[in-house]
Amino acid sequence: MSRRTLTPLLSAALLTGALAGAGAPGAQALAFRSCPGSPGFSCASVPVPLDRGGTVPGTISLSVERRTANTGPSSRAVVALAGGPGQAALPLGEYAARALAPALGVRDLLVFDQRGTGSSDPLSCPALESSFASSLGRLLERCALQIGPARGAFTTPESVADIETIRQAGGYEKLILYGTSYGTKVALQYAERYPQRVEALVLDSVVAPDGPEPFAIASFQAIGPVLGELCERGACARITSNPLGELARLTARLRTRALRGPVFDGSGRRRASTLSETDLLGVLQAGDLNPALRAMLPAAVHSALRNDPGPLLRLHLLSEGLIPDVPHNHPSVTSELIDEALFVTTSCEETLFPWQRTAAPSARLAQALAALRGVPAGDFYPFDPTTALRSSLLTACAGWPDASPAPPSPGPLPNVPTLILSGAQDLRTPTANARHVAALIPDAQLEVVPFTGHSVLGSDFSHCAEGAVAAFFADTPVRPCTSSTDVFAPTPVTPTRLAYVRPPPGLGGRPGRTLVAVLDTIVDLNRQVIGATLQTSQELPRGSSFGGLRGGYARLASRSLLLRGFSFVAGVELSGLFPIVNGELQTASIRISGAAAAQGTVRIGSSPRVSGTLGGRRFDLNLATLKLSRAGTSRPGAWPSHPVALPEPGLVEAPRPSLP
Repeated sequence: MSRRTLTPLLSAALLTGALAGAGAPGAQALAFRSCPGSPGFSCASVPVPLDRGGTVPGTISLSVERRTANTGPSSRAVVALAGGPGQAALPLGEYAARALAPALGVRDLLVFDQRGTGSSDPLSCPALESSFASSLGRLLERCALQIGPARGAFTTPESVADIETIRQAGGYEKLILYGTSYGTKVALQYAERYPQRVEALVLDSVVAPDGPEPFAIASFQAIGPVLGELCERGACARITSNPLGELARLTARLRTRALRGPVFDGSGRRRASTLSETDLLGVLQAGDLNPALRAMLPAAVHSALRNDPGPLLRLHLLSEGLIPDVPHNHPSVTSELIDEALFVTTSCEETLFPWQRTAAPSARLAQALAALRGVPAGDFYPFDPTTALRSSLLTACAGWPDASPAPPSPGPLPNVPTLILSGAQDLRTPTANARHVAALIPDAQLEVVPFTGHSVLGSDFSHCAEGAVAAFFADTPVRPCTSSTDVFAPTPVTPTRLAYVRPPPGLGGRPGRTLVAVLDTIVDLNRQVIGATLQTSQELPRGSSFGGLRGGYARLASRSLLLRGFSFVAGVELSGLFPIVNGELQTASIRISGAAAAQGTVRIGSSPRVSGTLGGRRFDLNLATLKLSRAGTSRPGAWPSHPVALPEPGLVEAPRPSLP
């Protein structure tokens, strides 16, 4: 069955709001047992009412895991809340234990899959699995009818009441709530409803308590500062002096015609590809979770403006998880990071859309358009209001029949110890959200981490956030992060012709330019592998393959990397087999061909030297003395030399689920 990603349509849909409904009922004591596959944790099932309002009968069984404090079972606990809505938290228990280790010496850790996710009676509806061609709005309307009245019970207030039930059943006096992205909404609502039960809050990538703002204005307004930090201190000097201006020029073009051009799949086949203004916004938003995507964007935009669409079209495919080509039977092809049905149910039920909830779908859309016309167009720069509408939940949820009451206005938040973490390059939950929430909680401490996107504790290479957590639980002031190193600096502009490549000292003419193009090609492939590894948050499986920017392909095996006509600079093709040991390419002789190239062989790999024969000229050069072309590193140490993973998987708002 063919499937497509919701990004960017739902990529800015982050939920928050105020709590409504009754408190949690009394519960029996939790009966924990050993957890197969979760060493150090014990497991329990907690039955809770499906609908505490009594409209829909039945119960939900919440799956809960506990790691007891070092001192033994405690009267206090840390509760880890995942993102989404719809992300299962139980698979991230070990991560939560490491991230909150400073708090766990005398406290238990509780992790549970919120209602409708993971192993807590996951929500589903056949409409979302259908291959029937239909608008997304119609699909969601069918989904709502298939779920029935119970859809009104899969809301944040119900999850808040579930936490209180778990607290009572576990016999805990107070809780520390640790949430990321959507999890911060749950944490804030619990703190508002049960302030006397909250010991502290740790909020990572914060959603404003009065949100979501349906047009994501704060996210659009963060694009300029994000690009500004990415390019500060001359990091984009050889790319552009005005990255935001170039992005605006490209979006203006895309409003009249989509970007079109060829891409090459993992078998080296040439395929047509297009990119719209909404697609470009999706690439930006995908960069929240992948620093490699952020680093590649300025040069890709610059190339597109110079009539070279290839780098940006390839970046679009990488952002959608379509690079690399992965064997169809590999688990990463079918795994779901977020429960689709729960995501759309909670989103459509709770987002504060600018319409009357009782209005018909057509009237809802008319009211939303009227509200959009009241927003200055400049608030969406470098995009426009139409793109804001298309990338929002508005049109998708217009036909959703609400089954729960509208959330009331949020109340005051308690003055409890609070640590707020924000990535300076986060567009999903921009730092403006964090500052707003910090202003609502007296004495809250805010740590803004440079060069970091969404889910700070899961993606901060500087470890500033880790230090902030340690200081917070040591009851010492959290110091501002002073990190000034961008592990993933912007990549330079891609050469379109071999003639634009500068030869190195000691090997002039076409042979020298060919050698530099060969080195550029290997560097670019390494960047694609790193970007794909970060995008999938796991080691790439054997058989994964990458199409070359200008043709050919590269395929990963368990212990080797095969190149077949792999091309980064037009007319220069690489073929051969690199052995791989511990993730590093070993020395190998690569055959160089192509219409523009000085043909021959290049021997390169783990050795500090590169040698061979190109165009009949023999060479043996020190790699440290060679300066790559525009495709080379912009400054020493700008990128890792081998595939890396994010520091932790994180309790993140993961990439959006798929729908037909």
